[in-house]
This record gives sequence, structure tokens and C-alpha cells, in this order.
Amino acid sequence: MTTPGDELLFLALGGSGEIGMNVNLYGCQGKWLMADLGLSFADPAYPGIDIVLPDLSFIEKRRKNLLGVMITHGHEDHIGAIPYLALELGVPIYATVFTAGLIREKLEEEGLGNRVPLKIVKIGEPLKIGPFSVEWVPMSHSIPEMNALLIGSPYGSVFHTGDWKLDENPVIGQPASAEQLKAIGKKGVLALMGDSTNIFNNEASGSESSVRADLEKFVAAADKRVLITTFASNAARLQTLGEVAVATNRQVCVAGRSLDRIIKIAKAAGYLLDFPPTIDFDAAMRVAPKDLMIIATGGQGEARAALARIAHDSHKLKLSEGDTVLFSSKQIPGNEEQIGIVQNALAGRNIRMVTERQANIHVSGHPGRPEIETLYGWLKPEIVVPVHGERRHLAEHARFAVANGVPRAIVQSNGDVIRLAPDGPKVIGHERAGRLVLDGDVILSANGPTINDRRKLAANGVVTVAIAVDKAGHARGRPQIGIQGLPVEEDREDFIEEAAEAALDALEGGSKDQKKLQEAIRLAVRRKASDWTGKKPVVDVMLIRV
Repeated sequence: MTTPGDELLFLALGGSGEIGMNVNLYGCQGKWLMADLGLSFADPAYPGIDIVLPDLSFIEKRRKNLLGVMITHGHEDHIGAIPYLALELGVPIYATVFTAGLIREKLEEEGLGNRVPLKIVKIGEPLKIGPFSVEWVPMSHSIPEMNALLIGSPYGSVFHTGDWKLDENPVIGQPASAEQLKAIGKKGVLALMGDSTNIFNNEASGSESSVRADLEKFVAAADKRVLITTFASNAARLQTLGEVAVATNRQVCVAGRSLDRIIKIAKAAGYLLDFPPTIDFDAAMRVAPKDLMIIATGGQGEARAALARIAHDSHKLKLSEGDTVLFSSKQIPGNEEQIGIVQNALAGRNIRMVTERQANIHVSGHPGRPEIETLYGWLKPEIVVPVHGERRHLAEHARFAVANGVPRAIVQSNGDVIRLAPDGPKVIGHERAGRLVLDGDVILSANGPTINDRRKLAANGVVTVAIAVDKAGHARGRPQIGIQGLPVEEDREDFIEEAAEAALDALEGGSKDQKKLQEAIRLAVRRKASDWTGKKPVVDVMLIRV
């Protein structure tokens, strides 16, 4: 069993080799510290699944040595797994006021209330916990109170960036200054755990304040309704949209539970205090079109989000020909098809669309190469460990770090145990770091029997065979064949007839042992299905003794 000794270890259980599901562990003198506890969203490889969770079995076995979970910020890929997994860990969650508000809502929605200890930390005030010290260092991002973690240990300090960018004119919050970050560097940074999302971008991500001009231009030019979709968590963008609404004399209607939640929590934390009052759906539809701005969720094409329902005319809010939709967000890779469905529905109704490719109405919350290089210069880390990216991102980030004067860099994957000090970085082992899925209300292995069976069903269909058998082992009546998802279409009845004959042949020439007999019938029917379709469906056989 991996137990940290007189050393500083790093172990990613999520977020390395993928974008999403960030979970990182630091080990020192027998104790562990966790940074973030996020989730990811499922792709077609997980039929019927929406949420993917990290497998925490490694640290669950060592929970008595886990000191706490330190949260960088409130995005789902950094806090989303807390309601499902934190209770099992049994340790406090440490977060700033705004982020703690988001976490508290999630816990209450799951009926956990105060069962998970949630401790609010102050930015810039170090927390001593076991052999570690942790200081929350404010950085710019697309959500309030994004903080890097400055993690001190007897073997050196780690600057865990979380998600970040450089922004000289942020709309909300005040990030650490260049002088403050240089001061951290002068004290010595052993390792920088760095966001790799935009490592292939040669330009800086741009200031959040820069989107105001184009947003106002397009809203002012529209002579009918305007709908703007953006990431709900981007409170700075909401601040800008509120200002644009006031400047263009439009009333604001908000559509989407996550937007309502963010606005409420942001106001409680002291943000968005001058956001204009909102009107409900019925009132919005009575307002003259040229006087209305709708802010809606759904920019990634989510089928149940407000924008998709509005696009398909199944929402109380209505759009019509000549209205404008502004996509003040970036397409997340993998969402192109869903977004295309929504945009095609809007185009079919002659609704004008503007995306971030056509105008400066969105900027990324992650750093491009110039920003990463600048941070290296300020912090002067001895080691860079790229995180928060697919393997290609991590490898490029490591090359970029070394090319820009960082003495050492290492490319790691989920499960790799990295010794940072002494004599690091070095891979010294590998631990389990898998995936779980939330299936309804049940958490399962992402590659366990249930999900594997579902993949087979989705890919090949299912055939059921029921045969009544007398004491002598002969069929009583015709086998009953049911099929689902098998591509026989108009030949359905002919296939069923041949499948029934195959089942009878296997029954009459089969074993007296029931399990062996069922298997013989299963294989015979599956061969027949394969002959007809080229598929190998799941075949269930029931022998009913009469």
C-alpha cells in the first residue's frame, strides 16, 4: 500500500489525460490532502448515463490519513462529485464563500445538508493542516473566487494553479498581482501543477471586459427579441449582460435553474448586486420584443436546457423570425452535434445567430501560451507537472515548460504516483484510478457488468427465447421469440420462424443439464441472428418446465 514517508508525493485520480473530473492528491509524512473533487459528463460510450465520477477507492482505503478536500473553484469538473462521494470520505471540505455556497446547495439537493463538514476559508490566509499549509491565491477565471492553492510542505511548496488566466481588467474579483506572484516565486516554488487546456493556443485568452463592446453592439442593433446563452457559472459575463441590458433599455428574463442559482449565490457573496431586476416568463412575453433580453442556459446544446426547448418551441418563452440568439460561449469539444441540432432548429425558423467565431462575444477562462510563459517567469518553478488536459495537452505543456527554462517537467497520467521531493520528479508506482457512473440513483463501475451489458444491448439488440418443456425434455408448443433492436424490419416474421426452428433443434439434440441446454439454445439462436444480420445480439433463454 502506498503510504507517503519523508517525501512529497502527487497522485491524480482524475483530470490527467482528460479534461474534467479533477481530483488530485498530495502525500507527505503519512498524510494525504485532496485538491478538488469533480465530475465529468458522459459520452455515447455510456448508454443511459449522464454523469461520470472518479473512482476514489485508493483514498477511501486510506481515509483515516486524509486531512481534507481543498477546493479551487466552483465549476462542476472541480466540485460536482462532492454530493456523491464526499460523505464516504468523512473529511471537511474547504472553500471560499462563493464556492461554499454552490457546494452547500448541491449537498442540500441530495439531502445531505450538514452531514458533510464545509469550512469557509479566507483568501490569502494560510491554513495549517497536518504537515501541510494551504493558502488560497486569487486568479482570474470564468467564475468568481477561482483560487490557486499554494501548498507548503517540509519538502517544498507546490503552486496548484487550478483553472486560470491573466486578466488585467476583470469584471468581477481582484486576482493576485504580478508582484504578489513574483513574491511567491522568490520564496521558492518546488513544483507547479499547471492547467493545460489551452496549451496549443498561441495567443492570450483575452480580458473578460473585452466582450462588452460587441455584446452591446449586437443587442443595440437588434430590433426584436435577443436571447443570449452563456455558461451559467460565468458571473462576470452575467454582470456584463446586466450592464448591456441597462444600456440598451431592455428588460431581463432569466431562463434556467442553474442561472437562477448562480445569481442567488453570487448576490449572497456580494457579487451582482447591481444586476437589473428580472421578469418572469409570462411578463417577458408581454414585453415589446425590442425591449426584451433573455439570458438562457443551453449553449452546449443540452436537450433539456432552456435554449433547446425554446429552439424547438416547447418552452413558455418564444422566439420568432427576426429574433437574435448570441452564443456567448465556446463549443466544448464533443458537443458539436448537440449544438448543431439546436442551431439548425433556430435557423429553420429564420432566427439570426451570432457565435464567438463571428464576433468578440466570448473569451476563454484558460491561459494560452503567452500567459503560461509569463507565470513561469514570475513563479520560477523547479518542476512543472501538467494537469487538466488530454495526453496531447500534457505532453505539449511539458515540452513548452522545458523550452521556456523550467529545469524539469514530467508527463503523468491518472494513477501515477509521482515523488516530487526529494530527488524528483519520478514515477514510483501506479494506483487504481478508474471511473464510476451515476446510473439513476446508483453508483456503478463505468466498465462493470451493467454498463457492459447495456453497451452490448445498444450495439446489437436483444432476443428472448421462451420454451415450455415437459418432463421428457420435449417442447410443448412453439418457442416464443421476442426481438428488440435487431435489424430484420420487414423480415421479422421469417426471422422469428427460423430462430424458433433453431431453438427446437438445439433443444431436441441437447444435454439433460438445464444450464448446458440453455447455453446450446442461446448459441443456436445467436448464430441464426448473425446469419441474418451480421449482429451478435444478447440472447436470453427461459426454459419453463410443465
